[in-house]
Amino acid sequence: MSRRIIYTRTGDQGATSLACGQRLPKDDLRIDAYGTLDELSSVLGVISAYFKKMQKKKPALWMHQEALIEWIQDKLFTLSSMIATANLPAGNMPQLLPEDVTFLESNIDDMERDLPELRHFILPGGSEVVSFIHLARTICRRAERVCTTLNRQAPLAPEILPFLNRLSDELFVLARWVGYQLGEAETIWIGRQPPEPGKAHSRISRRQALAEKMIQDAEDGSTQLRFFETATDEESPS
Repeated sequence: MSRRIIYTRTGDQGATSLACGQRLPKDDLRIDAYGTLDELSSVLGVISAYFKKMQKKKPALWMHQEALIEWIQDKLFTLSSMIATANLPAGNMPQLLPEDVTFLESNIDDMERDLPELRHFILPGGSEVVSFIHLARTICRRAERVCTTLNRQAPLAPEILPFLNRLSDELFVLARWVGYQLGEAETIWIGRQPPEPGKAHSRISRRQALAEKMIQDAEDGSTQLRFFETATDEESPS
């Protein structure tokens, strides 16, 4: 059996084939849609690598998250194949199901039970893994926007848009949950003044701003104290 060659030269003029055989320019909206999903899946692969490395300290906790990311990547591949077949009969090809959306909702609810109530907008960032999860969330939102436009031109399977919408929520909550498990304080949006020239905007001052904002705005006094202690204790020299 001859070995399959990865390059075909058939796309050298800027056109590609869908799974159904239809030829389209590579900047067609349908190609953009599943290309953006491929981009999202690739960033999720980076996140999965972080979870694999983190299993050295807490195997059960991070092994579950690695499995979750792999499941999401698998569903994104299914979603991409559904877009690439242009709604034609797909034979035995896997399909996205309503239960997949329900699973995301259930997982979001489980994580949110572990988290303090979100009272403010937060700035994306934190550790490397949390920052990559936020990046994945924004790519997911872009994929949803592209698919929304495509859906107006050629209706997609009804599960696709709800899945992407819920997945972006999943990634937002996952970013918060991972940061919480790692003991990271969230940085809230408070309308900061520009930092002074030549003066480093220290991590301590950011955490102090978080604590002060929570003290001002939170209604629960015990919650205020807990956020303040977390923010200041984290940054105190040992």
